[in-house]
Amino acid sequence: MRAMLMEHPKRPLRYTHVATPVPDENQLLIKVHACGICRTDLHIMDGELAYPKLPLIPGHQIVGTVAEKGKNVTAFSLGQRVGVPWLGNSCGHCTYCLAGKENLCDRAEFTGYQIDGGLADYCLAYPRFCFPVPEHYPDNQAAPLLCAGLIGYRSLGKAGDARRLGIYGFGAAAHILTQVARFQGREVYAFTREGDTRGQQFARELGAVWAGDSTQSPPEPLDAAIIFAPAGELVPIALRAVAKGGIVVCGGIHMSDIPSFPYDILWGERMVCSVANLTRHDGEAFLSIAPAIPIETEVHTYGLEQANEALADLRSGRFPGAYVIQLL
Repeated sequence: MRAMLMEHPKRPLRYTHVATPVPDENQLLIKVHACGICRTDLHIMDGELAYPKLPLIPGHQIVGTVAEKGKNVTAFSLGQRVGVPWLGNSCGHCTYCLAGKENLCDRAEFTGYQIDGGLADYCLAYPRFCFPVPEHYPDNQAAPLLCAGLIGYRSLGKAGDARRLGIYGFGAAAHILTQVARFQGREVYAFTREGDTRGQQFARELGAVWAGDSTQSPPEPLDAAIIFAPAGELVPIALRAVAKGGIVVCGGIHMSDIPSFPYDILWGERMVCSVANLTRHDGEAFLSIAPAIPIETEVHTYGLEQANEALADLRSGRFPGAYVIQLL
């Protein structure tokens, strides 16, 4: 089968042919139709997320159909369309797993990191961590829901009932989250990189009441802020923007170091928290509401052999919205 292979950090992926994987008794073999790429893929390739499986097939926003089932698998049917997210497996019996917090499991495995991902014609997946894909979404439109959508949705949950919501870093997750927040009647304030007027206009088109760059202060104090950009220096900036009792949610899996800041911008019962991955409940809940909103994903598609080009465009922020590798 065709695959894009990461052999060493800080090097381009290599287009090659590898053997089609064979599912064990508890796995599914997925015929990949589309796979989104995101900042997490860049963090892995840049060596910022340590100890990936090597060689590795990246990609963790996978939409495909079930091609084969292990003998113990009862979920899903052959030919059924499924989505495979970042969280690929967990131990199932630790304190976290038993409490429905499998995203915190110390033995968790992640798609496109410890488990080969979706930048290939086929991949393996555990059915407990696969989701049926809403019918009316084309493959490439559905792929970003599996990470950008899910992480955004979990981040929004951490923000509580905040009416005025700031979003720092207006990429794939933000453009999906804005649609959810507007559906819920919240006001969205979008913060982009300095000079990114196109991104600011994109945010306004999606319903943001205000858009500017992260050096600017919002016109109103925020009830909560969500940071998707992997820039630790945004944490003190966001703390200054939120009102007393507000929360700053760090939605990325990797962030540069947070600089020291004066206690008075945290005082007043402001909070800072992180979001770790997703739970199965997040996936079920989010994918059930996505068609009701309905969420429309802005995607830019590439062929499998163009994956390095797509990653370069993602790094530079060439396009607004999400980036997807289309295999079928």
